[in-house]
Amino acid sequence: MLSSSRMLIGASRLSGSIATNISSRNMANLVPAYATYNNLSITQPSEFVYNLELNRPKKMNALNMEMWGEIGNFFERVGEDSDCRVVVLSATGKMFTSGIDLVDLSELASVVYSDDDVARKCTIMYNKIRKLQRQFSTLEQCPKPIIGAVHSACIGGGVDLICGADIRMCTEDAWFQVKEVDMGLAADVGTLQRLPRAIGSQSIVNELCLTARKLKSAEAEKIGFVSKVYPTKEDMISGALEMAASIAAKSPVAVQGTKVNLIYSREHSPDEGLDYMARFNMAMLQSEDVMKSAMANMDKEAPPPQFAKL
Repeated sequence: MLSSSRMLIGASRLSGSIATNISSRNMANLVPAYATYNNLSITQPSEFVYNLELNRPKKMNALNMEMWGEIGNFFERVGEDSDCRVVVLSATGKMFTSGIDLVDLSELASVVYSDDDVARKCTIMYNKIRKLQRQFSTLEQCPKPIIGAVHSACIGGGVDLICGADIRMCTEDAWFQVKEVDMGLAADVGTLQRLPRAIGSQSIVNELCLTARKLKSAEAEKIGFVSKVYPTKEDMISGALEMAASIAAKSPVAVQGTKVNLIYSREHSPDEGLDYMARFNMAMLQSEDVMKSAMANMDKEAPPPQFAKL
């Protein structure tokens, strides 16, 4: 039998590994600051990397209002958390998410069939929709890069969510579905606004949104919606965490500045983007991170540079 000291050493090595498997991920420490969430699990598999998992496996990770709010709250908070530089967004259980929780959808229906005046019903509905939209917009507003890792099904609201990630990957058995037209409504929380930018082909976007057909992993990679397809969930999570650790080892000034400017330039003309970049870098080029990175590139045998928290 292993001694207690050998067991502790083995557990430490296992939890600190980047190329983790499912059992070692479950051993990773929960991040105390985010331990109060009921529908999310936030762990730190390696330095400066957080793994956010949707965690309603018995409900197929259906997005209820509480989970929706927790997602928004997490990305608002983690944007200012200097212990995190990259977030991996994944899920526990059999699938990534089955979409919006139908119990909560019925709550919205109750507004429609209430006896309130139409102006007042419209005001309530508008405020509810805008609140949901704001929760998922926090992914883009968060300066930390987000790597979306999808396994099995990603339906309806799940597509709204994953469209906000900066990098997307999935498993071979994964599929995506803009389900809303089958439910009698138009997607209203981000898919119709972000999917065209994520894919680049308006024809394919229109087809997916108007037919509600499944977008399977091979096609998702072919059209550029995901960067890479992995054979299994274990392989995907290992790849996502390895990528996250690589990004987290770089200057947070450079990484966060890159994300902020990529998003700004997407919504503005090239000249506006260039001017914003110049104003951004007139300060950031004075960071000590620039010199540290330059010295590391000149001396290939030197240890990797260590960057201060941001």
